[in-house]
Formats: sequence, C-alpha cells, structure tokens
Amino acid sequence: MKSLSETWFTEGYIDFELKRYTLLAYLQEVNKYFHQHKLYPQLADLIFHYNNIVSFRENKKYLQEKFPKQLTDINLKQLELLYERMIADDELMEELETIINYSAKKMKSTISSGAEIYESVENSLKIAPVGIIPLETSEGYMFLQHASSNQTYVYYYRITMFEKHDEKYRGIKTDYINSWQKNFVNTYVTIKSELIRQRRELPNPAVYSVETGLKYPIQETILPIAKRSLVRFISSSTV
Repeated sequence: MKSLSETWFTEGYIDFELKRYTLLAYLQEVNKYFHQHKLYPQLADLIFHYNNIVSFRENKKYLQEKFPKQLTDINLKQLELLYERMIADDELMEELETIINYSAKKMKSTISSGAEIYESVENSLKIAPVGIIPLETSEGYMFLQHASSNQTYVYYYRITMFEKHDEKYRGIKTDYINSWQKNFVNTYVTIKSELIRQRRELPNPAVYSVETGLKYPIQETILPIAKRSLVRFISSSTV
C-alpha cells in the first residue's frame, strides 16, 4: 500500500480540494484492507499520520502563544501595555488549518473502524500457560491457533525493555519456528517437549498458547495483536 509522506499536507500546492482528494484516496485504500480484516501495517501507518497532523496543529498554537509580542500603544492612565501579536494567520495558514482539521476528523473516524476490529480480535484471544512456567519469562515460545487453520503455529518470543520520554515500555520480538497439524497426537505438551529436545538453548522455556475463534488473516491481524496481548499477559502475571 502506498502511504502518505510525513509532510503531505504541507507539500506542493496547499489547496484544500487537492489535499482532500489525496487524503480520501489514501483512506479508501486503508479501508479496503480493513474490510478484509487486515489491520497491519495500515493501522499503525494511519495512527502515525493522525498523530503527526495533530502535533503540527498543537505546536502551531503553542508557537503563536509563545511568540514575542510587540508593544503597540501605552495607556498611561491604566498603566497597561497593549500588545499586538507579531504573528497572525494569513490566507495560506488558514487554508492549511482547514486541511489539518478536516484530515484529523476523517483519519480519526477511520482509526475507529480499525480499532473495532482490533478490539474484537483482542477480546477473542484466550491465553494460557503450557505446563509449568519458569521464573524467567522474558523469552520462550508462543503457540498460536486460529479458526481458519488446522495448524498450531509456533514462534520464539523475546520481550525487551526500552525507554521513551523517561518512561519504560515492553516490546516483543518473534521468530517463526514451525507449525504442527492440530490433532490428538500434537498436543501443546508434546510440541513443547519436542521443542526442548530440538532447541537445547532453552532447556526450561516459558510457553504460552494463544487461541482465537476468528477467521482473520494471521500475519496482518491475529499475530500482531497476539504479540501485544501476550506481553500484557506476561507482565500482569509477573507483577
């Protein structure tokens, strides 16, 4: 999918109708994927652009408020200084503000559509430990099952910590290992035992199963949401 540039709303000829056409073409493409229940990377890209234009709008207001003011008159009777802003919106800035306000509203509406799909998947997920979970849970295996496949997809996961704006966040990286056909032989316990035999670098791994009854695309929707949900599940379990 072709995305917008980071500064699409300020590039080239700043005209509301032109930018409106550009935005609607982009949102039409995003909605096409959403209608197929494919969220990523479209949802993340859309949220980025929404935050970008909102930040631009808020920073513009901030700059106007903090911009130096010019003394224009002195009222000796009331000892008041009358100020006039040195900066004011001209026609170009008014046009840009119209573009930004319209775009923010349209993007927010489309984000809500994506959020509904996200929530439906998130609420459908059932996460459970497989066997005894060790004290160290920052790495291990995730067993993923969904209704549109007869396979158990196995991923190695590793949870990392990173700081952003003086706050700590947890991230997760996954690597696909293999898949096992779902049957009475290939239970979660037997798959776990086979992984321990084959991959000796993790002799006592943390293993979690993640299941959903939804028939949504695994790579574009189920897997990204399963990863985020697993991080929260492990974090809440280790508090």
